[in-house]
Amino acid sequence: MKKIIAALVLGICSFTQAQTFTQQDTLRGSITPEREWWDLNYYHLDIDVNPDDKFISGSNTIRYKVLEPHQILQVDLQPPLSIEKVTQDGEELKVVHNINAHFIQLKKPQLVGDFNEVVVTYSGHPKEAVRAPWDGGFSWKKDLNGKDFVATSCQGLGASVWWPNKDHMYDEVDSMLISVKAPKGLMNVSNGRLRSVDKETNTYNWFVSNPINNYGVNVNIGDYVHFDEVYQGEKGALDMDYYVLKDNLEKAKEHFKDAPKMMKAFEYWFGPYPFYEDSFKLVEVPYLGMEHQSSVTYGNQYKKGYLGRDLSNTGWGLKFDFIIIHEAGHEWFANNITYKDAADMWVHEGFTCYSESLFLDYHYGPEAANAYVQGIRNNIKNDKPIIGIYNVNHEGSGDMYYKGSNILHTLRQIVNDDRKWRTILRELNSEFYHKTVTTDEIEKVIALEMKKDLKPFFDQYLRTTKIPVFEYKVKGKKMMYRFTNTVANFSIPLKVYINETPVWIEPTTEWKTEKVKGNLTSLEVDPNFYVKTEN
Repeated sequence: MKKIIAALVLGICSFTQAQTFTQQDTLRGSITPEREWWDLNYYHLDIDVNPDDKFISGSNTIRYKVLEPHQILQVDLQPPLSIEKVTQDGEELKVVHNINAHFIQLKKPQLVGDFNEVVVTYSGHPKEAVRAPWDGGFSWKKDLNGKDFVATSCQGLGASVWWPNKDHMYDEVDSMLISVKAPKGLMNVSNGRLRSVDKETNTYNWFVSNPINNYGVNVNIGDYVHFDEVYQGEKGALDMDYYVLKDNLEKAKEHFKDAPKMMKAFEYWFGPYPFYEDSFKLVEVPYLGMEHQSSVTYGNQYKKGYLGRDLSNTGWGLKFDFIIIHEAGHEWFANNITYKDAADMWVHEGFTCYSESLFLDYHYGPEAANAYVQGIRNNIKNDKPIIGIYNVNHEGSGDMYYKGSNILHTLRQIVNDDRKWRTILRELNSEFYHKTVTTDEIEKVIALEMKKDLKPFFDQYLRTTKIPVFEYKVKGKKMMYRFTNTVANFSIPLKVYINETPVWIEPTTEWKTEKVKGNLTSLEVDPNFYVKTEN
């Protein structure tokens, strides 16, 4: 164990992009030797939630398959929560604690191919969310009637902020039982389907039958009422369930009509909803919302747009409830296709931000979608690259949202065939169905489908802050043009309007010359391409 810790200390501080990382970052963000030898199979998270004391207690049973012989298993849990004991086959085990990472010293020989279990018992006052969902943890709130209104959110910070687990995104558990004892008179809603309720203890048992990422697991406790509908989707009948505070029932019945509209648009563009077996839920919470798998949380105050605001400033952003569309879009990009490393978070946020325009495209047409994408472009900062730093749980720039959307919209223009573009989006969800991925894997599938070398394109937009500049000059009836401010070998087909006539050209970083019929009185780059223009 000392050798393991010593080896990790060697990476205690890395200086990349003026960022300092600690040993805890490495323990959290890398596939450590104490993680890679076992594969998650099943969790049973069984907890008692006490809002009066802001206290939780319980256990997580972790079933795993042995991939390689090893006797130390890493489980993650963040203070102030503490592990009380760990057992295997009823025998208590020694645990070496290193702040957030806990190394279980196994006694039983771990034989390749075996399925074993450890039971981690824990308790404490979990971190209280300061500004959920961005600064996560438990939200301990009251509804307008003074009843407890409790929810969890933990993306980025990590699921280990409230329950012990293998807190790295590369390994998703195959299935999970979530048992939550809630205060009498209140209901708990979690992921998957409700299997049973123990009325004596008021414990709700929810079962997730599909692989689920750790931050997608959630607890929501409130004075809920339920209504539902059945959506006839690509894979048949899909149960769509809605849990809202009692006082908001009538309002929700009208406002949540965006949910089936969302499903219709996204099944068209992305393929079947990935979790038919677990149903789809919208659950009201005391914060803005989050993409918890099959239990999408909602707190947009029953307003259109983002809390009543249009992020694109075009008017189109007020045609839908931002939280319903955006967070549900994550069911395809985040929950179905999940990044392995936080550095690739743009795979979640870029595609899902782009899904907002695809919703508009489906219901209102391409002009609405184009205007929306161009509008949100004004929110891009280009402060740092979209891709973060690997193996230390480091996210890239917040531009992964708006710039990510514009990157994909630019690719759509290059494809120049909406049927083909739809095929690419659906192929991603088919190829990586219920899988964890890297950016490189995403890039390769898109490049293969487009039959293009897209490495310079992705390097340009994901790994630098430079926006390509289309530079042109006019001499008589000749036009000279090229790209500047680019990585080496950058080149994309570009649609321009010469004297208001659409023309496709293929600029590179070298000057090219073309003849122009008549006098060139105007030249505009199609605004759907995310490039700048200089004359």
